[in-house]
Amino acid sequence: MTTGFSRLPHVTLAAALGAGLATFSVSAQAATSWDMPTPYGDRTFHTVNIREFADDVRERTDGELDITVHSNNSLIGHAEIKNSVRRGIVPIGELIMSRLANENAIYEVDSVPYLAASYEEAWALWEASRDIIAEELAKQQLRILFAVPWPPQGIYTNSLVEEPSDLRNLSMRAYNTASERLAQLTGAVPTQVEVSDIPTAFSTGRVSAMVTSPATGADTKAWDYLSHFNHAQLWLPKNMVIVSERAFSRLDEATQQAVLEAAEAAEARGWEMSRQETDDALAVLEENGIHVSTPTPALDELLRDVGATMTEEWAERAGAQGAAILEAYEALRE
Repeated sequence: MTTGFSRLPHVTLAAALGAGLATFSVSAQAATSWDMPTPYGDRTFHTVNIREFADDVRERTDGELDITVHSNNSLIGHAEIKNSVRRGIVPIGELIMSRLANENAIYEVDSVPYLAASYEEAWALWEASRDIIAEELAKQQLRILFAVPWPPQGIYTNSLVEEPSDLRNLSMRAYNTASERLAQLTGAVPTQVEVSDIPTAFSTGRVSAMVTSPATGADTKAWDYLSHFNHAQLWLPKNMVIVSERAFSRLDEATQQAVLEAAEAAEARGWEMSRQETDDALAVLEENGIHVSTPTPALDELLRDVGATMTEEWAERAGAQGAAILEAYEALRE
């Protein structure tokens, strides 16, 4: 016969289990999970930096905010990332800022040839433009967390480019409005190709030249499909990480602060990674047989003329916002 005393441990155990399960349920509900699409592969330093950002957020929030990074267009394609964040399909994402140039010219301020062609100039330009860009994104309930530049852009080809005529009629891979316009002004033919499709585009003859960074060339093993890189240092385009203001506002104040602090750290780390990536990627290109050169006087003259034309065109498109950015930029450079 079972006594009341002998049943007591079972009742206590059940109660304890129930309390434990209830606590686990509350804890599970309290934690927030975010999916984050990025366009680039896992070897790309931007992706490495973003994974560190996600780890930092997880650590700073004791796991209360868990960001899962989906690289290489695996969750959402590059072209759809911004609108997916805006529409709430995902709360956070990364994209190259100049992809939004068709919405507003201020987003391509970092892709005007020779407006900012060094890391020091690129940082000053970012300081001059950050608030205006943030205000524009805020109109769509988007918040910019941080931005990190690619290494300076150069020209990849299958033959040595020394004269302006060497670029004429080449099918040139483009990834934004600025690279399309550069191709047009140099006599090349712009063709839109995503990073993940570059090797196939070259192997099939769809393109025979491209404007991109040493990092992209190294990541895509450019030596398998071309032979020359002209380190023209045209501009330093930035990737930006944006978050839905609605999703951000749902976080408690401590978690919001943790995200902002992790973002600040990621931006500082990313800029240093980009600098190092420039040196490392150039070395990798040369080690694998890519002929690395710099513009000849004739080619430099052409590219700087193109830069002057594109600066005027950009200032006209960007209007009052562009004028404010340029004024602030000049003040920071003095």
